[in-house]
Amino acid sequence: MSRGRLPDLVSPHPLGERLPALYQEDSFTQRLLAAMDQVLAPVLGSLDSLDAYLDPSLAPEDFLHWLAGWLGFALDESWPLERRRASLVEATTLYRVRGTAGGLAGYVELLTGGSVEITESGAAGYSTVTDAPLPGSPAFELVVRLRPPAGAPDLDLALLDALVKAAKPAHVVHRLEVIGGA
Repeated sequence: MSRGRLPDLVSPHPLGERLPALYQEDSFTQRLLAAMDQVLAPVLGSLDSLDAYLDPSLAPEDFLHWLAGWLGFALDESWPLERRRASLVEATTLYRVRGTAGGLAGYVELLTGGSVEITESGAAGYSTVTDAPLPGSPAFELVVRLRPPAGAPDLDLALLDALVKAAKPAHVVHRLEVIGGA
């Protein structure tokens, strides 16, 4: 689907009607403004329906990829249209927790359909004992364990690894483990 010029698209706000009476009777001015109305009609129509472009369930199909880019979401064009739309709705929710373990797990689950377990090396805690050992590990490491759904097609591990790398905090080293299945 592509958007383009629509024949006989009428401007919702014709310029010629907004002129003083003197110019409304001038045929040259009216023809010139009618030509401008033809150019501006698609722009005004798009602005009038901007909310539909920003709603994944209403946006034109070819606009979904661009909308996904706003969220930093990798939308797979091979997915059926309804899955792409539903994924974008879910991605907006995941965007709120982007950079967290829960957000990363949700992101990988959304992309693969599998279940994800994330183990982090860091921790936060407190102790009432002086010189107690610090929680976690001094190295920043993230392990992403993925269980693909039964009967799922083979995963492109290089692509999945790149997607995890893009979605995790930059200073954290990660390791991807696929358990069973692919």
